Amino acid sequence: MSLIDVTNTSGGSNLKIRLILMSFLQFFVWGAWLTTIGTYCTEGKGWTFGQFGAIFSTLALSSILMPSIIGIIADKWMRAERLYGLLHISYGLILLLVPNLAWLQSESTFLSKMPEYDLLYWVIFAGMICYMPTISLSNSVSYRILNMFKRDVVKEFPPIRVFGTVGFILAMWTTNLSGSKDNSMQFVIAGSMAILLGFYAFTLPACPPEAKTTKKKSFNEILGLDAFKLFGNYQTALFFIFSMLLGAALQLSNMYGDAYLSSFPKGTGVEKYSTIIYSISQFSETIFILTIPFFLKKFGMKKVMLFALLAWVLRYGFFALGETSFGSAFIVLSCIVYGMAFDFFLISGSMYIETTTDSKIRSSAQGLFIMMTNGFGAFFGTVASSKIIEAYFLLPDGKTNWSGAWSLFAVYCLVVAVLFGVMFKHKHSGVNVENISH
Repeated sequence: MSLIDVTNTSGGSNLKIRLILMSFLQFFVWGAWLTTIGTYCTEGKGWTFGQFGAIFSTLALSSILMPSIIGIIADKWMRAERLYGLLHISYGLILLLVPNLAWLQSESTFLSKMPEYDLLYWVIFAGMICYMPTISLSNSVSYRILNMFKRDVVKEFPPIRVFGTVGFILAMWTTNLSGSKDNSMQFVIAGSMAILLGFYAFTLPACPPEAKTTKKKSFNEILGLDAFKLFGNYQTALFFIFSMLLGAALQLSNMYGDAYLSSFPKGTGVEKYSTIIYSISQFSETIFILTIPFFLKKFGMKKVMLFALLAWVLRYGFFALGETSFGSAFIVLSCIVYGMAFDFFLISGSMYIETTTDSKIRSSAQGLFIMMTNGFGAFFGTVASSKIIEAYFLLPDGKTNWSGAWSLFAVYCLVVAVLFGVMFKHKHSGVNVENISH
């Protein structure tokens, strides 16, 4: 009997362990390079912030293009866990091209005329087209499987998701300790594990599309475009707008965090172990994610998301003080508050979508959420921040005025938090928070 048969007939006795492994690998294959690609591009390759910003913007562009499309396919036409597996196998194979860019150029007349920076841009873009939709799809698969076995999603999903953060941390440590943070080996680590995850996904319980009915459907329903009707609701539209604004802040942290710590004097602990120090942020995630059920029940979704926005103010404010006399302490404090900043909005936001949308469009709605945070928001943050840093925070000696840049980012987050607190309305309801509809 296969593993999937054992799971289905036993009522899901090993279900949690299997979803934990999926969550662990989901973020391991991202964490191996996400926070260190800036070091790879600016230090390893010597490229400008503008060039690095363009490469990093592929995350945003792919998040705009792909999650909703993939969500529609999972909602309408294809088993979600199979689609998830195919995407990860493709992602892994593409990442394995990064160490072989010189070989690709030697084998192709067309590619030989392309600068290495341009070639890396298109390779990373292709990889992101495959990976970014798996973030929302992994949530949808987890929610669907938990519901299938009549589990309490609000209670059981956060402890499962926390192992995604553990995977991210382990990947960061692996990259740092293997000496890969400024070279292409980080992509080999990520790509190999992504292929493994892809094949593992095929063993998960079946997550078929919604059952077909004889009811005649409109063109929008067939294509899954009915999920975009969510923008017609004032509060939901506001939620998506603030998700976009938060996405800009989130990507600033991912883009420049390791590069900032690596800019400290050579040989110092902060510079040498920058990725490991930065991983304190992810350790913080593992703690705060476990507190989400308590905070949701106690304060409601709006206040929890507002706490997250205020935590982003502290995140960047503490980073701005990182080069002062007590800079190391402020850097650690910045990493500690990151857990609240990241988890409280993104996880609560995902649950907000799950509790306020029709089951027929939930995968599509989760895709829209990722599109606004990691898509439009990230693109805005990536492009704007790289231009602002190059224009206003590059010093005559070629170094970066990180204190000024982080201070500006903190002010931006404060403005977003105030606007969110005033404009967004959501009534605290024990029913909505504690009972995800099945």
